[in-house]
Amino acid sequence: FLLSELPSPCYLVGGWVRDQILGSLDPVTQKRQKPKLDLDLVMPSRAVETARLIAQKYKAGFVLLDNERQIARVVFPRATVDFAQQVGDSIEVDLGKRDFCMNAIALDCLPFSNLPNFFTPEIQSQLIDPEKGLADLQNRKVRMVAPENLAADPLRILRGYRQAAQLGFEIEPLTRSTAILFSSGLAKVAAERITTEITYLLAVSEGKDWLIGAISDHILRDWLPLNSLN
Repeated sequence: FLLSELPSPCYLVGGWVRDQILGSLDPVTQKRQKPKLDLDLVMPSRAVETARLIAQKYKAGFVLLDNERQIARVVFPRATVDFAQQVGDSIEVDLGKRDFCMNAIALDCLPFSNLPNFFTPEIQSQLIDPEKGLADLQNRKVRMVAPENLAADPLRILRGYRQAAQLGFEIEPLTRSTAILFSSGLAKVAAERITTEITYLLAVSEGKDWLIGAISDHILRDWLPLNSLN
């Protein structure tokens, strides 16, 4: 679909932006990226309405993911696009509610038309990066945005280990100690969500080592106790 069809402002956020930055920094990392396009869009209003209109116009699949938080997904043959309502009164506030700083980078998407190929140094200078996630990508580390964000959704703790494995990063020490501190919350997470993260973790070459690290850190003590290493 055309970006001109989207309301303004509208922002690209999350994993796609992160991976485009990584690809510009490290061609080896570029090869790890998914062959299917996976985009996340944030807008101050009309997120679900916009997603529904796009799906109808292009005869794509539509899934309402969260009615309360106004998140919907449009499924194309070779791409998925999530439309989410902005949290707070600015994109900076929204980014401040995310899990890790490397995932809290946004880009106003409306001036650009060729999504898979447009990431240039000029556009990189226009990144919205209140949490200094670009520096984390350059230093190859996973750093939390805020402790309360991990506490609010404990699955983010396990996701940090998984993303470290996928990207070949290290978890910043304070983030790792905070993850351990709040890891008891994982006991309340649905089993299928835990299983999905572990499956993703084991699908990458470094995944087994990071899973052992997660078990050693006791963050999975309610799911995989320490003696499961034996």
